[in-house]
Amino acid sequence: MVPFFALVALLPAYVVAQSPVWGQCGGIGWTGATTCVSGSVCTKQNCLPGAAPPASTSTTVVTTAPPTSTASPTTTSATSTATTTPPSDGSCPATPATITYNNAQLADIFGFVAGGRATTKDQFTCRQAEISTLFQRYELGTIPGKPQSVTASLSGNTLTINVSDQGKSISFTASVSKPSGTGPFPAIIAYGAPSIPIPAGVATINFNNDDIAAQQDGSSRGKGKFFTLYGSGHSAGAMAAWAWGVSRIVDALELVQATSGIDPKRLGVTGCSRNGKGALVAGAFEPRIALTIPQESGSGGAGCWRISDDMMKRGTSTQTASEIVGENVWFSTNFNAFSTKVPTLSEDHHFLPALVAPRPLFVIENTAIDWLGPESTFGCMQTGFEAYKALQKTDFMGYKAVSHPDHCGFPAAIQPQLTAFISRFLLNQSANTTVFTTDGKFSFNAASWINWTTPTLT
Repeated sequence: MVPFFALVALLPAYVVAQSPVWGQCGGIGWTGATTCVSGSVCTKQNCLPGAAPPASTSTTVVTTAPPTSTASPTTTSATSTATTTPPSDGSCPATPATITYNNAQLADIFGFVAGGRATTKDQFTCRQAEISTLFQRYELGTIPGKPQSVTASLSGNTLTINVSDQGKSISFTASVSKPSGTGPFPAIIAYGAPSIPIPAGVATINFNNDDIAAQQDGSSRGKGKFFTLYGSGHSAGAMAAWAWGVSRIVDALELVQATSGIDPKRLGVTGCSRNGKGALVAGAFEPRIALTIPQESGSGGAGCWRISDDMMKRGTSTQTASEIVGENVWFSTNFNAFSTKVPTLSEDHHFLPALVAPRPLFVIENTAIDWLGPESTFGCMQTGFEAYKALQKTDFMGYKAVSHPDHCGFPAAIQPQLTAFISRFLLNQSANTTVFTTDGKFSFNAASWINWTTPTLT
């Protein structure tokens, strides 16, 4: 059955002639309003505040990236993307091909599947590589590595990315909005459109993730340009495909950096709700992202499957794994087998901050909406925060959840912390980024969920 909140999300298409600010105005399968209220403009698929940017008269720049390897991924099973660079001396323990696991608590971030624990930073990179493998094997599907060819052009405000691999090619675009001046500017890649305020001095790159992998409902599986390139039977769910798309945008920005005015070493990624889930996954799997800002990503994003199941058992109606796999195609079909027996899953979403670490991460949540699982995200991210503790980078990860009625609205109470994270990690300014708070009327009993200790990685 389609959940009530999913039905509510569809209502604006039928009851308004124009979409509100941040509302949807286009996209694959969209049948609602295609114009925006006064003071906003339809950009890709959402109504952004402001007027349409003027067309630029700048000359198109085209650059080509040569193949990085002669061993190319096939169209059905591509080489996965590693989030870290583990030691090349063979010292990392092998991840078993078959894993038998059953644990109702949150798994040890530092414990290898085959036994033993990471106690040094080098060993932790091995564990991060294993976590990446587990996510791609059991939940997300394979995230392919860099294709044989990526070319890029920037004409006016349109960044065009052309990708070729194994005789197949696709092309997709992202819109670039830059501050006045010459730059180079940091930039935030926004799924759909940003629902957080982007400060002066930071560019915005709007990414039409639905173009890469559709996410209308269960019938969307295998649809989108990612699957045109790799085949409709590829194991990737939509979020894995989107993360691949973000990586290709970063490739493109590196190719055109000489004339684009964008600094590809100062890139953030953000999104809200389903796009917040995608932004968190992209930040976890693309090591060139300097700042990850998922907003109200809830279950399947910043929430842990195990805690969400526990919330449901205690009478709080929230999204769980068993519900979410029937709602949309965000995850690989490999995940279906675990959706009703979550304790047998050898990973959970407290592992996502461990993949981002030590790169900066700021998680924004809303305690007013139960189906987002605010108790789950608080406990899950607090557990993931242990990776930052182990790396002695506790001011590189922040979490703030406040109550407000409008899903994907941005509450003023979070502005100081958002400004601090962007100022410090994208604008290279001094700022206090120590924050981990919720106004929710609940607490996280770590002792009931964590039966392991956090090392200090040397």
